[in-house]
This record gives sequence, structure tokens and C-alpha cells, in this order.
Amino acid sequence: MIRIAGIHFSLHPLFVIIMLLSILTGQFLELLTLFTIVLIHELGHVCAAVLTGVTVKSVQLLPFGGVAVIEDHGKLTAYHEIGIALAGPLQNGLMILCAFILQRAGYESNAFLTYFIGANMIIALFNLLPILPLDGGKVMQAVVSLLIPYYSALLWCGRVSIASSILVIVYALLPLGTTGGVRLNLLMIGTFLIYSNITDHRNLPYRFVAFLMNRGAVYDRYMRTGAFARPIVAISAKPLDDILRLFKRNQYHFIYVLNSEGKVVAVVPEQRLVSSYFRI
Repeated sequence: MIRIAGIHFSLHPLFVIIMLLSILTGQFLELLTLFTIVLIHELGHVCAAVLTGVTVKSVQLLPFGGVAVIEDHGKLTAYHEIGIALAGPLQNGLMILCAFILQRAGYESNAFLTYFIGANMIIALFNLLPILPLDGGKVMQAVVSLLIPYYSALLWCGRVSIASSILVIVYALLPLGTTGGVRLNLLMIGTFLIYSNITDHRNLPYRFVAFLMNRGAVYDRYMRTGAFARPIVAISAKPLDDILRLFKRNQYHFIYVLNSEGKVVAVVPEQRLVSSYFRI
């Protein structure tokens, strides 16, 4: 593990395994190129996160990208999250552009540039798949969180990602039925994806609690800009948990409480419900 500017950089065990295999097969240059591409990809995420005012705690490098752990304290909007996620593949696009320019300029090592372009394309396209925790999965979750309540976005994006991870593993094992070899790289990637998503799914309650704890930032934006407050209509007997799970990201809410006759008996700002929830 290396610490640079307060950020811990480390290699995932999967990356270490592939490094060892590459060394044993005499592909050191390809290994070094892959490491450099992944590092630049992740630095794109880090720079975008810093520019949006959030803290990057650590970065773990994977063969196909990486996982950045950030601490935003409620500052990270859905649009910021999309920008941070796309910053990685954007670096791959810029590296591809530079390689094309060198090819056109008649750079001698054309075979290396071809490999460099191909590796960047594979890493960028794979990361854009709508599977968590890949960049495409993060973009998918951020976009969905703008359309439906945040809890539902976490729940369903997690379920879709688990199902997609299983499909990756199944595809990796398909050659077994035709006397072929297992697609080992895909099998390792699929295993990592499903492990990450199952772990993330188990942590969903904690992520939702963190979301509620950071609602103060949404209230501050509401008071500062005078934005429209989204109404939530609920009967008085509705459980508090169910009401909180209707909260949408980046939107402030007023809860209209109805009695058994369907009449409004109270209008409650969301922070009162959040305060009541944490007092229980």
C-alpha cells in the first residue's frame, strides 16, 4: 500500500495474480502498460472527485479499473457522481487519441501502439457496463436515483448487478459444455463482481442510514435556492421506515399526513421525520 497526498493506493489480489501470471509468461511490457493504463484511469476519478469537493480516502487498483472510496458528507449529488464515474473512461479515450496521433506521426513501435489502443478500449468499454461497482453501474445507479426514491434505486440497481454478475460467471463457464477451457479471466472478474455486489447489498441499510444522516445538505440547498419541495402523502398509520424510503435524492420533502377519512391533519418537514427516526 502506498500513500500519496493522503490517499491510500493498493493493488487488489486479483491484479497481483494477473501480474504474476504475466511475469511467468514473459509479458512484462504488457503488464507494465496495463498497470499504467489502470492507474491513469483511476487518477481521472480522483481528480474529478477532488474538483467536486469530496475526499478520496483510498483507491484499490483492479486489472480492469479500480475502486475509489470517497467521503462526501452529503456533498456528492447524482450529477457529480456521474461526472466522477465517467472521468475514468474519459482518460482511456484521451490515451487512445494520443496513440492515434503517434501512429499518424509515424511512431516506430506501431505494434505497441496497437496493443495500447486495444487495452484502453477494452478497459473503457468494460467499465461502462451497467454493473456495480463498475463505472457504468455507478452512472446507472445515479441516473435511476433521480427517477425513483433513493432506497429503491440502491435496492434494484444492486439486484440487477448481482444478476449481471451471475451472467458473467455463466458465460465464463460455457466452454465447459463444449469440451473447451474455462474463460479464466472472466471467471475471476465475475467472481469479484458478485462478491462486491452481495457485500454491497448486505450493507444497504447502512448506506441508507448514511443517506438520511446527510440530508442536512439537501435542506441547506433548499433554503439557499428556494427550490420546489416534493410532497409525500402518507396516512398517519404508515410506518416511519416506509415514509423515509420514499425520499428522493437531491430533493427536499414535505410529508402530508392524512387521517382515516383522507383529510390532511399535518404537514411535516422531512427533517422532523429524520430526527424522530434516529431517536427511536
